[in-house]
Amino acid sequence: MIQPVREPPLLVVEGLSVHLARAAGRGPLVEDLSLEVDVERVALVGESGSGKSLTARALLGLLPPGLRSEARRLEFAGRDLRACSPRDWAALRGASLALVLQDPRHALNPVLSVGQQLDEILRLHGRLPRARRRERIAEMLEAVGLPPSARLLAAYPHQLSGGMGQRAMIAMMLINGPRLLIADEPTSALDAELREQVLELITTLVATRRMGLLLISHDLQSVARHCERVLIMYRGRIVDRCAAAELARATHPYTQTLWSCRPSGSTYGKPLPTLDRDAIDASLGR
Repeated sequence: MIQPVREPPLLVVEGLSVHLARAAGRGPLVEDLSLEVDVERVALVGESGSGKSLTARALLGLLPPGLRSEARRLEFAGRDLRACSPRDWAALRGASLALVLQDPRHALNPVLSVGQQLDEILRLHGRLPRARRRERIAEMLEAVGLPPSARLLAAYPHQLSGGMGQRAMIAMMLINGPRLLIADEPTSALDAELREQVLELITTLVATRRMGLLLISHDLQSVARHCERVLIMYRGRIVDRCAAAELARATHPYTQTLWSCRPSGSTYGKPLPTLDRDAIDASLGR
């Protein structure tokens, strides 16, 4: 019996490292990282400074000047991203690959209205007539829970609340129907109630549109509710991998400590666990 050929995952990363371009003798900031993301919800979790955001930017070819990346394999939908030219990246980002950042006040263009920015993204990646672009914009705003009113379309980013700004940015990133969404701490600038609303919105849209999601976060509690798999990152390396439902039973000391430090009524007023970094570094050969 002939077995069907299994298509590779949407995103395949093997041996990704990020270095300072002019720092001879210094170790990599992200070291030998490997992961796969398909049509699923995967979280990349770790404390601040562990290399999560650098990883996201390396995957999208958006590393700032002074940093360089290398990988044995870096593919999206079978395409070798290592060979992409700036023109190739411009065609991919915002169309097939999308990135939602932490704070819409810094991610959105301050001199263009919401309507202008949505229309610009459609014009950059397609040839829809103006009437159809207006329809797509209205449909996308409704999908993220925003009224497609003339007032909203004419509003500038500084005139939006944090929650509205984040929803507008999600609309801009999803309006061209990307296959993979990378969300880098998309709720860190929001209060607790809005954080849950925005995460629920992202995961619902990803599921209904049959997309892949790489959610970068430091909040294991939210990750356990909204994702299927979790990759735990420590000092530039992935040190643990598990199903989100198994986080409470994780055996790696770093994952255990992160889980134990989540805020709850039972931990109120009590000392939180501390991490034995020397032991973890020794297990990593450092």
